[in-house]
Amino acid sequence: MLKRYVVSQRGGWRTCPDITSALRAAERARSARIEIMPGHYEEQLTVRGAVELVAVGEPGAVVVCPSQGTVLDASGSVVVRGLVLVGRDADVVDLQAGTLTLDRVEVRAHGGVCLHARRNTAATLTDSRFQYGRTLFAGAHGTVERCRFADAADNALAVIEGARVTVQDSSIDGSRIHGIRVSDAWAQLTRCEITGTEKAAVCGDTRAELNVTDCAITAVHADALMFIEQSRGSVLGTRVTDAEFGIAVTTGADPLVRGCVFAACRDSGINVHSAGRGTFQDCEVIDAGVVSVFSTKGGAPRVTGGRISGGNVGIAVIEKARGHFSDVDIQGLTNVALRVRDESRAVFENIRVERCPAGLETLGNAGTTAELVDSRIHDFDMAAVAAGGQSRITLKGVSAERGLVGFGAVEESQLRVHDCEVRAVRMGGALASGKATLLARNLTVTGSEGVGLSGQDSAYVDVADSRFDGCDSAGVSVLGSGGGVLRDCSVTGTKGLAVLHNGLVELVSLRTSLRVVQRNTEPAAPPPTTVINNFYGPVFHEAVHNAQLAWNNAEVVQQQNNESRQQNDESPSQQQNDEDGAGT
Repeated sequence: MLKRYVVSQRGGWRTCPDITSALRAAERARSARIEIMPGHYEEQLTVRGAVELVAVGEPGAVVVCPSQGTVLDASGSVVVRGLVLVGRDADVVDLQAGTLTLDRVEVRAHGGVCLHARRNTAATLTDSRFQYGRTLFAGAHGTVERCRFADAADNALAVIEGARVTVQDSSIDGSRIHGIRVSDAWAQLTRCEITGTEKAAVCGDTRAELNVTDCAITAVHADALMFIEQSRGSVLGTRVTDAEFGIAVTTGADPLVRGCVFAACRDSGINVHSAGRGTFQDCEVIDAGVVSVFSTKGGAPRVTGGRISGGNVGIAVIEKARGHFSDVDIQGLTNVALRVRDESRAVFENIRVERCPAGLETLGNAGTTAELVDSRIHDFDMAAVAAGGQSRITLKGVSAERGLVGFGAVEESQLRVHDCEVRAVRMGGALASGKATLLARNLTVTGSEGVGLSGQDSAYVDVADSRFDGCDSAGVSVLGSGGGVLRDCSVTGTKGLAVLHNGLVELVSLRTSLRVVQRNTEPAAPPPTTVINNFYGPVFHEAVHNAQLAWNNAEVVQQQNNESRQQNDESPSQQQNDEDGAGT
């Protein structure tokens, strides 16, 4: 049977003057309800058994605030309603055994922990506020509903050592470290708001299982979400705004992220590095400051569906990273849509790129590879696809339309093109220069203002079963010292040449009504050698008269008599000879 006790500092019939005396009286009862009248109680409470502490009056009217030490030490089945608990330099609430319910409670920890739920305990927190200190579940079970965690000097919520905690409809703001940290434990966050944390707002580490659903994370100084050290879990329907990184996945972590929005992230929306993985489905990245989706240093994400808009670079895979990306729309960037560099490998399938300066670019050694399949790249400023260094690109079923260059390979790179189409480009459909290799099968180039296919320098082109239509300059142009083969190709249109080549290209079954022009590849004759002989002294090639010569003299005095002057006046031809001789 529940026994009722009343605490009043004013005294009264059958009342206790303080909470401690009521607790002592309740020790003999199987279960007790202690009703506390408004006031400030400087007490440390030790609660054992089935006890309910209830504040009477307006919210905040009952304040328990000892000068130091633990405010509430609980074991048993303890319920606290409506109290304000204020502590310093210790655990404000210490749940050592059994269960604890805090309902409409405010806990302030000045230099300590708001709540410490120890191993094999269970705590339920509803409609409560926790300020300054962290709430710690260490091997405990916890349920948190409609609570606020504010201005924690540490992590606002820590779920560690195998604990299991659910948090719903709650808010976390202003934490000096993490909003919630889950380490070697399990946690579920649903419909929560987290803002203003100095480190990752939500962090799962050390094989944690962390699940986040329908949450909002805003204005955080570092990562909004972080999965590290082989942690797992999911992030569903969550929106991130104004974080350094929307989500970071590292060191063997592998979460499932679905239907999330990462907006205005200062660095990247999705950042996978240091052997991190992760599956990202139907996510949206908006206006990322540096890279929308970033895989680096051994990262290996799987991205399916979704949209990237605004921002700088779309998807970047660099520094020996990997990635598989499919069914992604990319539009309105200020830089390249897809980038693969530095011994990285990436596969892109069904990618749609619009209104970006460039589509796909690769750069690095022969270990740098990219495959682009069944994709469209429209309205670009530079090249739809560009391979550099010794990198290798394979295109299958790719269309490029309205830009400068369709597909390009430079330096020593390799570009393989299968069943692809280029339309309405200003310079060329497919270009190879340097020592690059271009292999194309069933390539169609239509409406190039320049050439359909171009090979320059020492590049090698191998093209078969391809068509070049309406190219203003030439269907195919291969110049320089490069070579190759055109097999079963056609060049149609009313302008330009069919083929302009250097004689090193084999033409097999070429179909065209336009001219084929071979340009001489013999090296131009060197300019005639001019021999300049410097003689020490004058050299005469014909007779010279009346000349005055001097050399190796610091001063020269010229004298001319009247007879010589008269001869010069009478004979212009002789004068010319004299002047020529004197100038020799």
